[in-house]
Amino acid sequence: MIESLLVANRGEIARRIIRTAKRLGIRAIAVHSEADAGLPFVTEADEAICVGPANPAQSYRNVEAILAAAKTTGAQAIHPGYGFLSENAEFARTVEASGLIWVGPGADAITAMGDKINARNLMAAAGVPVAPGTTEPAADLDAAVAAAAEIGYPVMVKAAAGGGGMGMGVATDEAALRTEYDKVRAFAERMFGDGSVLLERYFPRVRHVEVQILGLADGRVVALGERECSVQRRNQKLVEESPSPAVSPELRSRFLAAAVRAGEAVGYRNAGTVECLLVPRQRDFQGDGPGSEEFFFLEMNTRLQVEHPVTELVYGVDLVEEQLRVAAGLAPTFDPAALAPRGHAIELRINAEDPKRFLPGPGVVKTWVEPTGEGVRVDSGYVAGNTVTPFYDSLMAKLIVSGATRAEAIDRAKAAVANFELTGPKCNLPFFAELLENEEFLSGDYDTGIVSRMR
Repeated sequence: MIESLLVANRGEIARRIIRTAKRLGIRAIAVHSEADAGLPFVTEADEAICVGPANPAQSYRNVEAILAAAKTTGAQAIHPGYGFLSENAEFARTVEASGLIWVGPGADAITAMGDKINARNLMAAAGVPVAPGTTEPAADLDAAVAAAAEIGYPVMVKAAAGGGGMGMGVATDEAALRTEYDKVRAFAERMFGDGSVLLERYFPRVRHVEVQILGLADGRVVALGERECSVQRRNQKLVEESPSPAVSPELRSRFLAAAVRAGEAVGYRNAGTVECLLVPRQRDFQGDGPGSEEFFFLEMNTRLQVEHPVTELVYGVDLVEEQLRVAAGLAPTFDPAALAPRGHAIELRINAEDPKRFLPGPGVVKTWVEPTGEGVRVDSGYVAGNTVTPFYDSLMAKLIVSGATRAEAIDRAKAAVANFELTGPKCNLPFFAELLENEEFLSGDYDTGIVSRMR
């Protein structure tokens, strides 16, 4: 097993990785910005080193500073968490070229999946369903208009190099396409340094379902069930649950098989997620409940996901430990042939943002009392007295609940939300209290438009 691990991240995910590392007897090393010096992940690490000022480009995305910290502290491996450098293929290559162990998929897999058009084409070749769309970038507006006419409106206009719900727009006709194409292209060039744009069929009513995969050290790829991620604002997730209330056993087997094929197509190693769009079947006149007609590959996240804890609770595994074992060339702690879900888990992302418009609201944490009880887990990045700054993502903590059934998990979530005492920054806890009483959510028959319908 790895003996020393540098965590190239911050906040709750750094704290989460450090917790597993210390349980395994691995020396945990934190890197931090000047703005984060007082956060729990820094004090809980065995060693910590400042890598620059608050600006992420000068600290958490500063490759030279992070590699220098690894050398100074004698780290054997680097875990990138999610965000920042986690899906940067050049960083992965540089880490390995420096003689360090990279806790993540190979750089070639990151590169292959980082471009959405290339990823779509690879998945189609591997027999993974993809939505109707372009097989190469729309070179200019005329090409986009021609492609949209062939695909059929409405279409989703997407940055080929984008991710995390960024760089996307919907066009319902040619006039809207002309506006969205220029907007997405300019955004992509500014944010990703790549203005390539793709078009896909847009489905007005759709669910967002993803599959957790793990590429093992022996070359096998296994799937650890699906997660429902349809509660979103601005195409970014707020709530995740596993298993999905929309997925039948037959559909689940198709989902998992497709995800495994996706991983095998790029020789995937370590943890990753295959994200899909699930087009629900409308209820019939008897109201027999939600079903599905088809699902399509959306993208592959070549890293650990924010929502990984719901899979951990349903499958009884520590995905960070499994990541470390794969990176070290070791077998998993579980028997892949005996994987089976048990119970239900729900994750709520506690963000420093107002609960109505979801606009960021950083500030000093005055009160921070986490809920406790059976089936309640909190992965947090802050404690009372810390400051949530405007320099980073607004995520403060993840409230994860589990139960024998979905109904029991929801009941525990309601109690946990009511007992989470958090004052200082703006906070979206009131939104979750509202959601957990929402009939559409409670029914399980919801889609990605649920938050807009609540607002």
